Amino acid sequence: MSKLEIRNLEVSVDTDEGAKPILHGVDLTIESGQTHAIMGPNGSGKSTLAYSLAGHPKYEVTGGSVHLDGEDVLAMSVDERARAGLFLAMQYPVEVPGVSVSNFLRTARTAIDGEAPKLRTWMKDLKGAMTELKMDEAFINRNVNEGFSGGEKKRHEIVQMELLKPRFAVLDETDSGLDIDALRVVSDGIEHAKSETGAGVLLITHYTRILRYVKPDFVHVFVEGRIAEEGGSELAEKLEAEGYESYVGSKAA
Repeated sequence: MSKLEIRNLEVSVDTDEGAKPILHGVDLTIESGQTHAIMGPNGSGKSTLAYSLAGHPKYEVTGGSVHLDGEDVLAMSVDERARAGLFLAMQYPVEVPGVSVSNFLRTARTAIDGEAPKLRTWMKDLKGAMTELKMDEAFINRNVNEGFSGGEKKRHEIVQMELLKPRFAVLDETDSGLDIDALRVVSDGIEHAKSETGAGVLLITHYTRILRYVKPDFVHVFVEGRIAEEGGSELAEKLEAEGYESYVGSKAA
């Protein structure tokens, strides 16, 4: 059983006007097998939390701590965080020209394991993950995200989650830009990857629609860089009915 513990996390981001505080003391604990949904309006700091956990250099941690099974995540480099079991699915996945999906994923798996997976076994696993996400096997030899549609990029992110087997997956608005069919496929992929690996999931979203398929154990309302309220799936239903208006400008709990 693994545990990701975030305590009183404060983060600033560099702007043209100087450092701007975004997170103002975030406390959150995620355990293996749990799904935590973070919901909130635009500009509330949800993506800042995701990128700070991953170690993006644009975001400066000015206070607090993050520990993964007692290890200091903030003291790790970006690649060390990935090898320790942290995974980030980005809201806007980047293209990597000249690097095939197969080589990209096998290189990442090698970095995590310390040795390359056997090619025959690897290709079987890769094709299986592609089939699970309803991606054509032809994508295996295409450059990473180059010429992919928005939905294909999001499916590819979950293929990565399936094959890299993280201890904790941070999914930053994985549902954005997906049509109904793609949303179901991606949601099924998240649940399958979670069941196969026992990973804890931090699911960041604006909307409740993905939570119809990926059932959260906990829902956290994120407003103005803080967690304003916490609860179960019933909290997501409340947000669907009432929106975020009652939280904006209020003091965090």
